[in-house]
Amino acid sequence: MGNGAVRAARVASASSFGRTGVQDWLVQRLSAVVLLAYTLFLVIFFLRHPQLSYMEWRELFATSAMRLFSVLALLALASHAWIGLWAVTTDYLTTRLLGSRATLLRLLAQCAVLLLIFGYLGVGTLAIFR
Repeated sequence: MGNGAVRAARVASASSFGRTGVQDWLVQRLSAVVLLAYTLFLVIFFLRHPQLSYMEWRELFATSAMRLFSVLALLALASHAWIGLWAVTTDYLTTRLLGSRATLLRLLAQCAVLLLIFGYLGVGTLAIFR
């Protein structure tokens, strides 16, 4: 089987995150690592600052490194959520379970998820840079 036949045999979906399932899987795993690192950093920060004041919190987020880390975590969360919810909607909102309206319901659910994710990205970015 030639390289062109392999490409032709792949099934593409306009609503998936990556071009292939392997890319989606890799993004899902990498985003989980970023989210784990961010969560661990915050937990350790809270443990080291038991009487955390607003000024200490503000100083932490005033640094470029923390803002960059926060934006990276926000993007990781958005991609992780999209891939996971895309998988759920394509697995469970099917014609077998919902009949002829399944495609429309799946599309509406995916659009709602995208709107929420973009909204969260916008609000999160504003919060980070204010």
